[in-house]
Amino acid sequence: MAKLYHVPLSPFCRKVRLSLAEKKIDCELAEERYWEPSPDFLRRNPAGKVPILRIDGRTLTESAAICEYLEEKYPEPALMPKSAEARHEVRRIVTWFDDKFHHEVTSKLLYERVNKKVMGKGFPDSSNVKAGAKAIKFHLDYMAWLLDHRRWLAGDVMTLADFAAAAHLSSLDYISDVDWNRSDTVKDWYAKIKSRPAFRRILADQVPGFPPPAHYANLDF
Repeated sequence: MAKLYHVPLSPFCRKVRLSLAEKKIDCELAEERYWEPSPDFLRRNPAGKVPILRIDGRTLTESAAICEYLEEKYPEPALMPKSAEARHEVRRIVTWFDDKFHHEVTSKLLYERVNKKVMGKGFPDSSNVKAGAKAIKFHLDYMAWLLDHRRWLAGDVMTLADFAAAAHLSSLDYISDVDWNRSDTVKDWYAKIKSRPAFRRILADQVPGFPPPAHYANLDF
């Protein structure tokens, strides 16, 4: 069985978890306190980051590379389209969320509100929280624009782009930092992806000291 070293609210870990679950790959989850790195952890990944996936006798790191590996080794169901143009669009949107969205929103809200407390690094920086709360509005509007032109974020079928976006938004939704009333289009998209069987284990996540809001695991939120 595969084994994933992860942190429950990490969007990068969640993206890998969603890919594994969608492809019906059985996987054991092991929480890793990467901010307190053990020698074994650093042997698995000298970069000191999660996720780390043990599968097929290999140790894989970096979420984007892991997801590409899973797509190539376990191609069904496909999370990448066939054409080069469509694949580029998926990769562009994945990078948008894992780079731009993460820098402007996730790191400003989730990391300030949760990670700092869990790691014992003090209190949230209010200026970062305000910046993240402002930036997420732009990103939700951009998602709404994309979804006004497509069924899913990167085209007419669900892809890794949707999982990347949902990984970030579900982590933020755990701490009630997503205004779902801003766009019915985005809310409907999230309801669709949240109802997939691949999402079930994620919706069951619990972080000590941070109980999820009542709507978090509710499919009719």
